[in-house]
Amino acid sequence: MSQPVTGIEHWTNKGDVRLFLWEKFTGEPTAGKRGTILFIHGSSMASQPTFDLQVPGLPDVAVMDVFARAGYDCWCLDNEGYGRSSKHRDITCDISNGADDIAAAADYIEKTRQAGPLLVYGISSGALKAALFAQRNPGRVARLALDAFVWTGEGSPTLAQRRKKLPEYRAAGNRRPIDRAFVHSIFTRDHPGTADDRVVDAFAEAITALDDSVPIGTYIDMCLHLPVVDPKKITCPTIVMRGQYDGIAGVEDLLEFFRLLPNPDKQFAVMPGIAHASFQQKNYRLVQHILASFFAQPEPVYLGPAEEH
Repeated sequence: MSQPVTGIEHWTNKGDVRLFLWEKFTGEPTAGKRGTILFIHGSSMASQPTFDLQVPGLPDVAVMDVFARAGYDCWCLDNEGYGRSSKHRDITCDISNGADDIAAAADYIEKTRQAGPLLVYGISSGALKAALFAQRNPGRVARLALDAFVWTGEGSPTLAQRRKKLPEYRAAGNRRPIDRAFVHSIFTRDHPGTADDRVVDAFAEAITALDDSVPIGTYIDMCLHLPVVDPKKITCPTIVMRGQYDGIAGVEDLLEFFRLLPNPDKQFAVMPGIAHASFQQKNYRLVQHILASFFAQPEPVYLGPAEEH
């Protein structure tokens, strides 16, 4: 019988902004843990629908539960403007602002759990926020996982289509509307059939229960302001995870980013059968396996000059 997973809500402040955090673990949160994971969501949904999605008959879809049972202390946060976090400021909530949210969350987690450097996973614009946080804060990220990532935007069919709608989005103000049909379109735009309808329906219901609109800032950044991170300044071990059918980034764009990462402890994983929303795909167990292997990898013993050949 699998261990029961405990969930606890937390709140922290970034100035006058309240940020919602969600923690899941088994046993005690600090007892015998393999590490502390912070999951960062994408542009169109809050954190719990992405990482703690409960689908009847599919208990392993909730990645926080899977990693909590594996011995990790798991956290996610709603970026400003999403879910339960504050939405009162008259700003677009761009990628830089999201990296500030991660810094505030990391400070809180360290104060609350004395976690040390974090294992950080980000998806889509959440990967950009996670990468920018790692770039700004060397030493605070033990391992960095960038899923559905984009660097310069070169060769991205999704961003090419999104740019056409950008004037419409910007005319609406700082937020853009979302509904269940929009969530379903995430799973049909790249390669229909990669996700189970039960999961997509549950995902759409969970997202729209929290938000009927989301900030526009990450869309603007991804359409107009890339690159927003410098791979040469990301010094922690890093994995780039790219779905076979994902339209958000061209493979050559990602390979050049990967080439420029300075830490030799790095991986590039192409995930077969995966489109954009990795943890909600039919092959979600494959995604979880790749991430688990990277987070559990032993630290390398680096050779001195006399030992190198």
